[in-house]
Amino acid sequence: MSSTELPGVRSTAEPSALAGAVRVAEGEQLRTVALPGLELAVRVRPPVRTDLPPALFVHGLGGSSQNWSELMGRLADTVDGEALDLPGFGWSPPPADKDYSVTAFARAVIRYLDAAGRGPVHLFGNSLGGAVSTRVAAVRPDLVHTLTLVSPALPELRVQKSAVPTALLAVPGMAALLGRVAQGLTAEQRTRGVTELCYGDPSRVTPEGFRNAVEEMERRMALPYFWESLTRSSRGIVDAYTLGGQHGLWRQAQRVLAPTLLVYGGRDQLVSYRMAHRAAAAFRGSRLLCLPEAGHVAMMEYPEVVAAAFRDLLRDTEDGRG
Repeated sequence: MSSTELPGVRSTAEPSALAGAVRVAEGEQLRTVALPGLELAVRVRPPVRTDLPPALFVHGLGGSSQNWSELMGRLADTVDGEALDLPGFGWSPPPADKDYSVTAFARAVIRYLDAAGRGPVHLFGNSLGGAVSTRVAAVRPDLVHTLTLVSPALPELRVQKSAVPTALLAVPGMAALLGRVAQGLTAEQRTRGVTELCYGDPSRVTPEGFRNAVEEMERRMALPYFWESLTRSSRGIVDAYTLGGQHGLWRQAQRVLAPTLLVYGGRDQLVSYRMAHRAAAAFRGSRLLCLPEAGHVAMMEYPEVVAAAFRDLLRDTEDGRG
């Protein structure tokens, strides 16, 4: 079952620092953007040069902008990166309308990009963020220069057994039951369970990264809207899977015009590895990176490989090879 935060694998520079209750990596900043009925926390990685193209990173279910810190650091010489906390996650408060659907999340991303005037951006999405980014790229192609999806949560006919608990969160009353079951677990036990579910090789997580994740788990579990955000977001994913016609995610994937990089992990327990080739066929002219040893969060497990693949995409796009 997805949860609040994932530990990092390694540090690229100095150890993380605490700014109040917010953990930011060296060189990062966290700011708040207020829009009508919506407040978003945005993690900023100032670029090494002022002429770099903008990029936006969107996390998955139960995660936060912190999930992208490692990759953002490696791409600081390539893009002007920002990662947002979706409403109800990370340090963003719940949306005023309590709408946690994929469409509502996509609308939040679009509203932010329109307000910031940063588009078109190089858009990155993981898991739920991959579904959200797919929808954004399909309905607002003017906002997306390239699209990079890491284990995107696109509809599967046969859901993996290890992903069933997350899907069960969408069932009315199930969140309360799972919450009671989880009450007996410590923050460390919960974090270890999430790590084993999301990482291809949990032993690659550093002790410091694990301690930081436990600390974040404790913070998130204390929030009054913790279970609501997980429950409603899980329901939003299930609802998005059942949509057909022009609103279906696979149909929208076919409408994406931006050059697309797809990243899948061979040990992913939440998004099946077998979906990789279907996705490659759906996103026109896409390129596929398969990492046999990676799990659900390849950008955290193998950030150097994902960064190199994105640079190849960017170079070929700029050269006109597409």
